[in-house]
Amino acid sequence: MLFVTDKAFLKQTEGLAAQSTVPITVRTVTAGKFRRYMDMALWKQVIRPDIGGRNMVDMFKVAGGVAQSIRLLKKFKPDVVFAKGGYVSLPVGYAAHRLKIPLVIHDSDARPGLTNRVLSRWATTIATGTPVANYRFNAEIAHYTGVPVRDDFRPYTPEMQKEAKVTFGHAADRPLIVVTGGGLGAKDINQAMIAVGPRLIKAGYGVVHVTGKANFTELSKVLPKADGYTILPFVYDGLASLYGAADVVVTRASATALQELAAGAKPAIIVPNSSLGDQIENAKTYESDEAVLMLRDEDLAEDPNSLFDTIQKVLKSESLQHSLSEHLAVYAKPNAAVDVAKLLLKAVR
Repeated sequence: MLFVTDKAFLKQTEGLAAQSTVPITVRTVTAGKFRRYMDMALWKQVIRPDIGGRNMVDMFKVAGGVAQSIRLLKKFKPDVVFAKGGYVSLPVGYAAHRLKIPLVIHDSDARPGLTNRVLSRWATTIATGTPVANYRFNAEIAHYTGVPVRDDFRPYTPEMQKEAKVTFGHAADRPLIVVTGGGLGAKDINQAMIAVGPRLIKAGYGVVHVTGKANFTELSKVLPKADGYTILPFVYDGLASLYGAADVVVTRASATALQELAAGAKPAIIVPNSSLGDQIENAKTYESDEAVLMLRDEDLAEDPNSLFDTIQKVLKSESLQHSLSEHLAVYAKPNAAVDVAKLLLKAVR
């Protein structure tokens, strides 16, 4: 197996490859991003040197990456190329097309990214994270597999949930709210929690607030220092257990986060990043199926108490909790990894 990345993610990739049960060779190619922001006018993006100017430079990086990828694939001679849709996938996927190597792509989001929209015209097979009807891909080669997540993301029984609460230092019979913005944190969610955190504790709830590594030190000074309010910089290995302990989760709308919550059938309030179109489309798709409640960054900035009110709405209604869990669980695909692997093998044969 050959894993291709760029220099920015090299150390992270090598660390993951070292944990693999099969040998993985890691190589880098030059790649470039096409920066677009949903909350900014297009003309402003074009004239700004830090956006439009960098996009122009990165066009040449992509061209260089294609040449590197062709040389790399000729040397490695893969039977199939699997592209996940990140910007590094573009030069590698195009090189696979030029060399007539079967190309399988996977898009986790309800809104396909630019790279996958380009590569889809040459793909042998396409796997999707949500139902195929949400995409404009060729339905004859598209397959709804879901997003692979670890096996420990699963529904918890009431007894398992109580035990998990105690593990994180919370009372077994106290409603627990888990708030997270991912590894980097989410500014608007964090700011809202500064405002409503004391109210949540006063209302009798427990809170585990994952701030993001970069924000942890500063937020630790202003977030509630009270029994029942736990502040963590980041959670990786124990995230499934943390979700299992929660009565409601407040999070961003990344495809992976939503699939992890779906696997656990967990009531969720999602706040998509206002500058990321994929998260906005994910949120709209799940909200339209009544699988989540959605708030916007703008809602939290204008009135942080909207977060408190929405959390209360969920925790005060068992019927709403059940409904959200039931509708979100429909998106769970516990065999996603196996299904993707089958598509890869079929593309080779």
